Amino acid sequence: MKILRAAVLAALFITGMLAPALAQDVTLTSRDGKVSVSGTLLSFDGEFFRVDTIYGALTLDGTGVTCAGIGCPNLETYVAEFSIVGARSMGEVLMPALVEMFAEQGGMRVQRLVQGDTDYTYILQQTETGKDVARIAFRLSNTDGGFAEFLAGDADMVLATREITAPEVKAAYKSGLGDMKRAARSRIVGLDGLVPVVAQTNPVGMISLADLAKVFAGDTRNWQGIGGPDAPIYLHMLSSDSGLAQQFVTDVMGSKPLDTTTSIKRHATASQVVDAVAADPFSIGITRFSEVGNAKMLALRGSCGMAFRASPRALKTEDYPLATPLFLYTPARRLPKIAREFLAFLRSPAAQRVVRYVGFVDQDVSEIGIDDQGKRFANAIASAGDEILLGQLQRMVKTLRPATRLTITFRFNAGSASLDAQSRANVVLLARLLEAGRYDGRELMFVGFSDGKGDASMNRVIAKRRAKTVRAAVKLAATTMRSDQVSLSTKAFGEALPMACDDTEWGRQVNRRVEVWLK
Repeated sequence: MKILRAAVLAALFITGMLAPALAQDVTLTSRDGKVSVSGTLLSFDGEFFRVDTIYGALTLDGTGVTCAGIGCPNLETYVAEFSIVGARSMGEVLMPALVEMFAEQGGMRVQRLVQGDTDYTYILQQTETGKDVARIAFRLSNTDGGFAEFLAGDADMVLATREITAPEVKAAYKSGLGDMKRAARSRIVGLDGLVPVVAQTNPVGMISLADLAKVFAGDTRNWQGIGGPDAPIYLHMLSSDSGLAQQFVTDVMGSKPLDTTTSIKRHATASQVVDAVAADPFSIGITRFSEVGNAKMLALRGSCGMAFRASPRALKTEDYPLATPLFLYTPARRLPKIAREFLAFLRSPAAQRVVRYVGFVDQDVSEIGIDDQGKRFANAIASAGDEILLGQLQRMVKTLRPATRLTITFRFNAGSASLDAQSRANVVLLARLLEAGRYDGRELMFVGFSDGKGDASMNRVIAKRRAKTVRAAVKLAATTMRSDQVSLSTKAFGEALPMACDDTEWGRQVNRRVEVWLK
């Protein structure tokens, strides 16, 4: 910013004088009094002025200028203010707990002012003086509503239970909020998952994604069609503008429309979905892993017999196919210092403990021993086709047996070589661990796997290429890592260790991955 300030002041000096302006409410003058710039104050974050001038919007370091005019802030009484909007499921319990822990670690006390059921403000104050340090306003609705406020310029951060859509990305760029697909524009606060639930008395214990789509499309209307009793199926979901419901349509329904001929009971909260399903043995609902209550989760099964059960570990590794990261989106503009400190805090171990404590899944990285993965290796043997020779399986087991798998996995967007949202966050997460020296003296193996479509030898080549791509991305992000302290290698076993049945696109997508193993 000092470079920018110097460039701006130099440009103004060359012009000799400033053009007269109308309705300008601040004038910033260099400390030596030689250069001034006037304009409308857009923001002041306690450190930097952002001013709309005849030269465009300029950001100037407050330590290098004096301010005159009716718009000048009082530097002694300055209080940082920013607003957070969006998903109620994230804002009701998780974000308040994170704000309170952030304040506690910063030696601040907290006051909460409630304006309504979904609107409240946190005031952070210095413990000794009682002086207000920051005001954080929360306005909760749903992911759609949050992005609408954000795009209109009425909010500083968005809580989202789905990834930002292409139209929203385009609108954000046009509004001057920056490229929202860049890693710097979002972070994952915690993890959750989409889970189908039934009453505890319902005999059905698992369902395929294909059958789940047929049920909610109205193609299957009786429980007998999915192995249950002879009774009608009653459907429950969140409101259509919730991020969770939209994610369900994207990940499960695909091109199949939701049933409109019979009533899908819509609910405002996941707890209402769960309560309705738990009370009716013939109902099925879609809820969050973090909000199952007294209902029973159904496992997801494939036609080849592989089944997936949602668990914290399966959500971290994305081995469960319906993992849903919890996003926090921010604009490209500079936020107040305390807001930036809060964003940095979200990646800390203390913040992740809060995420886990309130019922969501944290992003702490743990190790999975080979003894805990017997089912995976049994599936590998059972699913091995004619192109997977015994020697290849033996080589894989020999390589991985002395190692442990980390709960970090890298997967790719459908039909793309680009990493999905959770995997992009995992690049940063693993890079920070490497920079902190957590794996010094060890070897990290980036192990590539593929689906079973196509030639097995070519699949190993593709898997190796993916492993090298992920390793390169992590090394690029780990700018302060001491490369002489940790070894980063790549391995590839192609289709030899499938996580899902290969007869569906989502199954093949689950199988295309890069795991990280530690020796």
